[in-house]
Parts: sequence; C-alpha cells; structure tokens
Amino acid sequence: MAIIIEYVLLAISLLLLLSVIASKISDRIAIPALLLFLAIGMLAGSDGPGGIYFDNALTAQFVGVIALAFILFSGGLDTDFSSVRPVLKYGLILSTLGVFITALVVGVFAKLLLGFSLVEGLLLGAIVSSTDAAAVFSILRSKNVHLKGQLKPLLELESGSNDPMAVFLTIGLVQLLTQPGASFGKLLLSFALQMPLGAVAGYLMGKGTLFLINRLKLGYEGLYPVLTLSLVVLTYSLTSVIGGNGFLAVYLAGIIVGNKDFLHKRSLLRFHDGLAWLMQIAMFLTLGLLVFPSRLVPVMGFGMLIAGCLIFIARPASIFISLIPGALSLREKIFVSWVGLRGAVPIVLATYPLLAKAPQAELMFNVVFFVVITSVLLQGTTITPVAKWLRLDAPMPRRRVYPLEYTAVGGIKAELKELSIPGGSKVIGKAIVELGLPAGFLIVLVDRDGEFILPGGGTTLLANDRLLVLAEKEMFEQVQAQIHAGG
Repeated sequence: MAIIIEYVLLAISLLLLLSVIASKISDRIAIPALLLFLAIGMLAGSDGPGGIYFDNALTAQFVGVIALAFILFSGGLDTDFSSVRPVLKYGLILSTLGVFITALVVGVFAKLLLGFSLVEGLLLGAIVSSTDAAAVFSILRSKNVHLKGQLKPLLELESGSNDPMAVFLTIGLVQLLTQPGASFGKLLLSFALQMPLGAVAGYLMGKGTLFLINRLKLGYEGLYPVLTLSLVVLTYSLTSVIGGNGFLAVYLAGIIVGNKDFLHKRSLLRFHDGLAWLMQIAMFLTLGLLVFPSRLVPVMGFGMLIAGCLIFIARPASIFISLIPGALSLREKIFVSWVGLRGAVPIVLATYPLLAKAPQAELMFNVVFFVVITSVLLQGTTITPVAKWLRLDAPMPRRRVYPLEYTAVGGIKAELKELSIPGGSKVIGKAIVELGLPAGFLIVLVDRDGEFILPGGGTTLLANDRLLVLAEKEMFEQVQAQIHAGG
C-alpha cells in the first residue's frame, strides 16, 4: 500500500510541476495555459504515453464543482466593484439573457445538425454557453496589451457571473430529459427561486465572512486561510441545500469581502489567488484524464460545425441582441463577441448528463470537449491581433512593486495607497513640511522615476512623483484634492 501511495504522489507532483512549467510556456507562445493543462492530462491518460486509466465522471464532476467554487470566490475577491459599477447592467444582461440566447441558437443548430430533440439540443447549447475571460486576460498580459475603455471590467463581470446561469440551465434541462415529472414551468419556477436565494445567501455569507475575520481574533495568522476556506465551502453547500444557486453565492460573497478592509487582507488575497491556480490546474488535469482522445476523432466534423455556430453565430447574436441599448461601439461589440472563449466549465457541465444517463450524453461530452479545444485554439491565439485590428488595445499599465507591505490589524483604519503629483500641482517644488498635512497622514515612500526615496520633512516634491501614503480614507481624499489643485 505504501508503494502505491508513493507512486500516486509521484504522479500528482509531476503533473502539477509540468502544469506550472506549462503556464510559463503559455506566456511565451500566447496560448492559454488551460489548453496546456488539458493537454498534459490527456497525455497522462489512458490514450497517451502516461497510461493512467481514469473513467470516473462523478469524481471529475466533484473536483470540478469544488474547484469552480474556489475560482469564483477568488474572482469575486479580485473584482473592483467601483470599476464594474458603470457596466453592471450590461454585465448582468450578458450573464443571463446572453447565456440564454447562446444556448438557444446552439440548441436549434444541434437539433437540425445532429437530429437531437429540442431539449437535447438546448442542453448542449446550455453546456457551452459560459465563457472564460480569465484565459483572455492571461494572453493579453503575456503580450503587454491592455483594453481601452470599460471592456476589461465588462468581460470580467460577465465571465464571473455567467457560470451560475449556465449551471442552472444545464441541471434544469437534464431534469427535463431524465425525470418524467419535470416541465418547463417547473424550470422557470426553479429559476425564480434559485437566483434570488443565491444572491441573498451570497450577500449574507459575505457579510458574515467579514464579521468573523475581523472579530474572531485568532491566535495564529495561519488559521485565517483555513477560516476563509471553510466559509467558501459552507457558502456553496449551504446555499445549494436551501435551494439557491451556490456558484452565484460564492461569487457575490467574494465581491463583498474583496471590496472591504479586513485583517490580513494582503496575505489572504495571495492565498486565494494561489488556491485558484491550484484548483484550475487540478480541474483541467482531471478533465484531461477523463477524456479519451481516440473518441474525439469520430465527432470532429460535428464538433467543428457546432464550434463554428457558437463562435460565428451564437456568441455574436447574444452580444448584439443583449447590448442593443448599450453604450458599446460597434468595434467593442465585435471584440466582445470574439473573446467568448470557452474553458473548463463546459466540460464540467458535460459530466451532468453523463451521470444522469441522459440520451446522447456521451456524444455531447465528446462534442463539448472538441468545441472547447477549437475555441481555445482559434480565439485564444488571435485575441491580441483582433484587439489591435479593432484599435482597442493600449499599453499595459506598469505595476509598481514597493519594497514594503502593510497588513491591517484591528483598531487601525488607515490604508496604504498611492498618490501621484500631477504636472501643474501647487505642491510642486515645496518641501513636505510646507504642505500642512493633517496629523495621521504619513508619506512612507516616494517613487521618483523608478527610484525610491525615504522622505523627510525637507524632501522637495517634483512633478510625476508617486507617493506611498498611509492614511484613513477621508484624510486621503482631502489631501488628494489639495495636491491635484492647480498652482
């Protein structure tokens, strides 16, 4: 038994190590890391040189659900609500109506192409209806490309919030196919209950998470990640048990927590970022092991046609119909249509009909897998050229890394923030002591042309200096207004 455990641990460690190395390679060749993770899993599987036989859809689904919960929570933590507020309406429309339109168009096409029933076609459409914008941003970062306007927050919001709708449609349509008493009316009633319950549960659990982090006063800092980990699982499972949408709940809880101050915020954000990467790798490797590449060959023709319908018809239709009253320009709508990249979520959702033994379940799984690979190869490798062709690209803002960190502790409301000195400011040429800064406003560091200066009262401020300051929010805004005032 000890030898078997050692071999299993050896295989897991090698697969994780190869995946981490693959992420570095993906940055160089501008191919999403998820495709390389899937490829490693497929090569390690029974049809590849690894020879690991894995054909357990239940285990794959369990890994996928847990992984998706942590990935969505981490995505919520990283979502700056102030940046998504202007596009909140459009993001929610895309994540609901947009997902439904995608599922409908692909479903009708599958019915005509594959001879599916309408419900079977809609199920296939629902499975491939969610997007993975995280892969898009990893590609743009590798090429030092930034998106203009509000495209980035819109895509972030859509990708983080459209998974719950896709999960709901998939599970509901599986029930229509496998449970005699199910009906479209019951499906609509379920939707009317699941989404509000998920939203309320996510809000309450987010507030509860903040309360526990700030009030428990744990004796060891290492216990705080354990606390948040348990609360994420509790949020998903409890919401699901009471009939709500667990994925929506964890995403909203992440947004609520991430946009407030709490103890050990920096270290907890790093922990959940690393955990999200681990979950992505585990999910992609598991799904790569689950698929048998030899079974994809017979569905290549169908898969390419479904992928073509999804990329060139369904996704653009969902964008242009959903955003008719929107403020996006034609070029921006075209770009949003093109970056509807599919990731691991559709493959996870394809395990639901497999486990329920729904009609055409195995064919759907193989088609979905092929569609995801086609989407990543076609869209994933052309995102940067399309952004430049549509003139929607901009240089990536330089992220400054300061040689110090600040950890909030109980009783201190101050925040560590960056403050720039614009040209024409009345403070240019003045020493810090001359500014009359309020008590409690501390300039910690001055970044001048990439060089850091430890400031004193006699330090003279120059145009384009960036100040790292420690102050409470109201005090910071007061001084910021003073500095940005013209001379």
